[in-house]
Parts: sequence; structure tokens; C-alpha cells
Amino acid sequence: MDIKAARRVPGKSLDFNRVKVGGSSAKNGVCRFWMAGCCKRSDCRFLHPELQAPGGNKSWKNPNYHAPTTNQINGVPRRQGSELEVKSAKKSSTVTQSAQTSETKVVMKRQNKEPKKQLCDYWVTGNCVYGDRCKNLHSWYYGDGFTMLAKLEGHTKAVTGVALPSGSDMLYSVSKDKSMRAWNCHTGQCGEVVNFGDECGSLMCEGPCIFVGLPNAIKAWNLECQAEVILNGPVVGQIYAMEVGNNMLFAGTQDGNISVWRRCSSEVAETLKGHTGAVVSLVVGANRLYSGSMDKTIKVWDLETLKCLQTLHGHSEVVMTLLCWDSFLLSGSLDGRIKVWAATESGKLEVVHECDDGHGIIGFCGISDAEAKPILLCSCNDNSVRLYELPSFTERGRIYTKAEVRTLQIGTGGLFFTGDAMGQLTVWKLNKKSSADASL
Repeated sequence: MDIKAARRVPGKSLDFNRVKVGGSSAKNGVCRFWMAGCCKRSDCRFLHPELQAPGGNKSWKNPNYHAPTTNQINGVPRRQGSELEVKSAKKSSTVTQSAQTSETKVVMKRQNKEPKKQLCDYWVTGNCVYGDRCKNLHSWYYGDGFTMLAKLEGHTKAVTGVALPSGSDMLYSVSKDKSMRAWNCHTGQCGEVVNFGDECGSLMCEGPCIFVGLPNAIKAWNLECQAEVILNGPVVGQIYAMEVGNNMLFAGTQDGNISVWRRCSSEVAETLKGHTGAVVSLVVGANRLYSGSMDKTIKVWDLETLKCLQTLHGHSEVVMTLLCWDSFLLSGSLDGRIKVWAATESGKLEVVHECDDGHGIIGFCGISDAEAKPILLCSCNDNSVRLYELPSFTERGRIYTKAEVRTLQIGTGGLFFTGDAMGQLTVWKLNKKSSADASL
């Protein structure tokens, strides 16, 4: 079954077996003295990239209004012997020349260490006295290749879901403030507010239909015929995650079960049981349903039989987010680890790559840049979103927020959206060309 763009990202295929230790060569790296604001070399052989200034074009458009697109998730191929042996990308190497000998020494460093360019807390509160001389960042984001387009204000509590239905010129968002808002994609204005009386736990769209996860039920709308349907239980507790696959709607609930509705039915057809904690993440790929839970496990379900095929024990905290990309399954947890899973000869999944971010992972979203390079958007509980280039996990930039980003979503044409715990919804766009390319 076709899955919308937010579930599967087109672009170059990933090969985690060819990740080079250290990523790019040292001469192409960012100058650490420049990052600290004290590089005095005019001919420095390291990069001095320009910081993106906040603001930019405030108008934006939903490309789905003219040309909605869907993407099919690829299957997970089997591992083939030693070709998928793991090559560690947790550490990078820089080459230094010894002053006493001509031998080359390799110094290992953490790939994902904290950058020295940090957000200035005093600037956030408007009390920084250093101005342009401050060594810390006076901007809500830095990095090359993306721009903030607009901030959509209206929600008063955490944004828990964002969706762009095909054939519509509206962007929909739901929040813990018990409301759903419809935003005009041309003006950025809120055109409609729907109040539910209960906290909204999740939002999803499939074609022209939108689904809102509420406590004990799902409300669905078909925007083409303006029909409204309530999908009833038995469903116990808040619905935290929803996914569509094989003509079925799956909903992960607070009681640890996954409720299943078949097409054209408003009653639960089956309940998948096995998790001992709330199911907070779902994704479909390779004729499988993957579920992440507060019980710290991932379960693999067959979409034909709806039977559990495997339980993955790889994380030590809640599995908050899952993403199918190419032949890999990516998982993120509050333990701070990003794990990449692939199938073995027997068909079982195992970890082939791992990245320790240092902060709890809240959400994933995948997008491809103008050069078709795969970019992973990774929301962390330190109030930031990292942009990683895959498969090396080289950091391309970072977004800072006043509260943790609870939801990430992509559109087409390079658009992506972040919704934080304070109700701020922000529209971003990957640039067609990087600033380095533009200067040539």
C-alpha cells in the first residue's frame, strides 16, 4: 500500500556499511577556533561557514495542493554475509603530524559531540550584554541549507500532530489544548478551530482523510465529501500513534494494545496484544508493522496474519520514534541512542549501526536535500532538533526551541514542520542551494 511522504523518504539509498570513520576529511571540517569565536587566521584551511539569520520569506505554500505525492516503502532485504558487517561511526579521526617523527597519528573523537556554538541563554531572555561579541549563538538555529519560513501561533499547549492532506490547501495541527487548527498554506492564517473537549494525542492523514487520536476513540474526516466518522473501541486510554497499512488503520494506545480497523468499518476488527507499556510509535514497511513502546521494546508484526514475528530488545528506555528508510529500520529512544536495524539471513532484525546522541530522542523525520542526500531530522529532549546527514550521521545544523519539539512532519518541496511543547508550530524549508554553492 502506498504510504505518504512523511513515512518514507525518497532519495539516495543508505549504506551504513560504508560509513567512513571520521566522516569528511579534516581540511573540510568546521574550524573549532571559529566555532569558539576566536580564529584569527585569514587563510584558515578549515571552514568558517556563515550563520543563517532568523526570518526570511514569510510566505509558503503546500505543494500537495497541486501535486500530491505518495511513496512506497521498500522491503527489508536479507543480510548477505560479511557485506553488512558493522563499521563503527561513533568515532571520527583527525590526522595530526608528530613534531618529532614523520609518523601519522590518528586521534579518535566522538562523532556527535556537543558543538561549541551554543544558544545564549541571556539572549533568549533579552539580557545578553555582549551583543555581537558574545561567543554563544544569538539565533534560534544555525547550519547551512535550511530557512525558517513562518511561525504559526495559536495553540496554547504541546503540539502533538501535524498533517497535510492531499488535495487540500490547508495544514492541520492538533494539541493538548484539546483543539485542532486548520492553517491556510498560502497566508499562514488559522482558518478554523475544532474543539474536542479532550486532549489530542496524535494526528495522521491518508489521502484526503485525516484521523485525530483522542482518549478511547478516533475521529476521522474525509475532506473530499466532508464526511465525519467516529471509530469506536474497545480502545482504552489515549491514542498516541496511528499508521495505515494493507488497507488497515492501526492505533497504538495507552494500555499497550494496538487497535485495528479495516477499511470502511467503524468498529475495531482486531486487537494486537503483547506490549506491557503504552504504544507510542508505529510505522509500516516491508509488509511489516513496527511498534515502539514504553516497555522499551519494538515488536515486529506481519501485516497479513497480524502475528508478532519478533520482539527487539535494544533500548534501555522508552522507544519514542520509528522510521523505515530504504532497507533499514531506525529507532530512537529516551536512552539517547539511535539504532539502525537490518534483516539477517534468517529474516530476523539486528542492529547494524548505532549512534549515541547524548540526549533523549523524541521524534524522527526523514527528508532529502536538493542533491538527494538523505537528511534525518532528530528531535531531542534538550529543546533542540538535529539535522544529520546519513549514513555518516554528520550534523548539518541545529534548531533550538523554548520547549522540546514533540512532533516533526515533512511536506513535499523541502518543507518540514516542528511543533513544540509550548504550542509553537514552525514552518521550515530546505534551501535549493547551500550558501557555499550560492557564493560560487
